[in-house]
Amino acid sequence: MQTSVQLPTDPAVQYLLRIGDTCLILGQRLGEWCGHAPIIEEDIALTNVALDLIGQARGVLTLAGQRCAPALDEDQLAFLRDERDYRNPTIAELPRGDFAFTVLRNAMLSTWLKLLWERLRDSGDAELSGIAGKALKEARYHQQHAADWVVRLGDGTEESRRRIEAAMAQLWPYVAELFDDDAVEAAAEASGLGPPASSLREPWLAEMAEILGEVHLPMPKQGNFRSTGKQGVHSEHMGYILAEMQFLQRAYPGGAW
Repeated sequence: MQTSVQLPTDPAVQYLLRIGDTCLILGQRLGEWCGHAPIIEEDIALTNVALDLIGQARGVLTLAGQRCAPALDEDQLAFLRDERDYRNPTIAELPRGDFAFTVLRNAMLSTWLKLLWERLRDSGDAELSGIAGKALKEARYHQQHAADWVVRLGDGTEESRRRIEAAMAQLWPYVAELFDDDAVEAAAEASGLGPPASSLREPWLAEMAEILGEVHLPMPKQGNFRSTGKQGVHSEHMGYILAEMQFLQRAYPGGAW
């Protein structure tokens, strides 16, 4: 069985992992819809969104791996870390749920990623800036696609409205973590690597209010609950998704087609 790689505590690496892992884990969740979406067009669309996110993850994880000593590649970082070393916010790892849950989560996270990529185009790291320029184009499409479905379901039948409201109730408690700052965020801002998470909160709320306002769907009040995936303390769902992701690499180290 392949052993896990060890990661440095360098704040820059941790910051990059938060971005790359969000894309990686969300992409994995969306991949679960392949062959299961409600219509063929959405089967293809969600799979393509998943592939875009995996591509973004590869770019950022490659950059993070270059900052490790010894250097690690994107496959090692994707498949050979212990659960506590993944830095995605918890909202990305939650089970796929129904279609309403999926498109609302996509709207939330694609809006967050779009705003982040916009800021990262001005990163002091030229390679990260280049990744952001390409990823931004994809994130804009992801946001529009998800937002269209949120409006369609929220303004559809009684059942579709009920499901989108239920998805909001399930997802909203996990939103606060997206904007929590800590020493990692502060170091990224000080070095010019990227923006602190809190700086995205107000523009995110404004864009989500615009999407939800089209169907008169209010945003719930934020409670005191805080998820902690960014700190490596995950929900019970993370172990299951990693077991599926990591099996082949763990069981057949260095395997190649």
